[in-house]
Amino acid sequence: MRKVILAVLLMATTVSFGQLTEKEKRQRERIELPDGWSQGGIFSINGTQTSFTNWNAGGVNSIAIGALMNYNINLKKGLNTWENNLSLAYGMLNQQDVGWIKTDDRIDFTSKYGRQFNDSSAWYSAALINFNTQMTDGFALPNDSVAVSKFLAPGYLLAALGADYKPSSQLSLFIAPVTGKFTFVNDQDLANAGAFGVTGAILDPITGAIVTPGERFRPELGGYLKMGYNIGFMPDTAGVKQGSFTTSLGLFSNYLNNPGNIDVNWETLTQIKLWKAITLTLSTHLIYDDDIDIGFDSNDDGTQDGAGPRTQFKQIFGVGLTFNLGPRKKN
Repeated sequence: MRKVILAVLLMATTVSFGQLTEKEKRQRERIELPDGWSQGGIFSINGTQTSFTNWNAGGVNSIAIGALMNYNINLKKGLNTWENNLSLAYGMLNQQDVGWIKTDDRIDFTSKYGRQFNDSSAWYSAALINFNTQMTDGFALPNDSVAVSKFLAPGYLLAALGADYKPSSQLSLFIAPVTGKFTFVNDQDLANAGAFGVTGAILDPITGAIVTPGERFRPELGGYLKMGYNIGFMPDTAGVKQGSFTTSLGLFSNYLNNPGNIDVNWETLTQIKLWKAITLTLSTHLIYDDDIDIGFDSNDDGTQDGAGPRTQFKQIFGVGLTFNLGPRKKN
């Protein structure tokens, strides 16, 4: 029930920001941002419902609902830039006789400061901070009694110093030879199990009792590369783009432990406006982290018999309502 309430609150917030009266819109247009500041973003709601009664072909009654928010506020003044982005997502699925299952859960915040080398240069000296975690507990179903992830378990903080190449507003390539990556596991049971790459507990070989608790923090030092690209497509008769594609690829190498095993974090988001606020959305997320062991069943007998680093992939496709948080206008 707590998860359902959280999803509803997130979507209610989405609607409160997206569905403005004409008076509220005019009031917002009169609000001026300080010189050099710009902001924008989207809120999106997707939902599906399926019901069967005496349906010969069979099927399972289900309800799926999800919300996505992406918001940015940026500063460009002289040779200085400061870019901030917050991404939130939450989704739930209710199946007959199963109950509510989480399908999406993300908190991701990035802040990047850059100083342009000169007025005509596409290069910036830059510093970046990224933090991401999740909102609610996650489970390896069908076991819904033991959480395999929680808020701040894991949590990731990345701090990087380097250079940013921005030849246009569509492309950014951030290269950071000095990067700290910090993993937090704010749950002792998960830390004892050595989840998410932290050092697990040391057990007494005879009794199995915990001699030394697992560590809840893991630092890494390495190099980081992040590429961001966005493009609009499908212009209408007025030249307004009805579709957009955004992708972000992050690569991290740990200098101190297997530097050749690159951690990968790659996200894409495609949106196509079908009619007014109705939008088709496709998002994908691919993760590979050499420090995270994922169980697998090598002989397909229904029992996990091994664990190791594996590619994680998530894809979400939906049609729903999308509201823009466009730039505020000045009189």
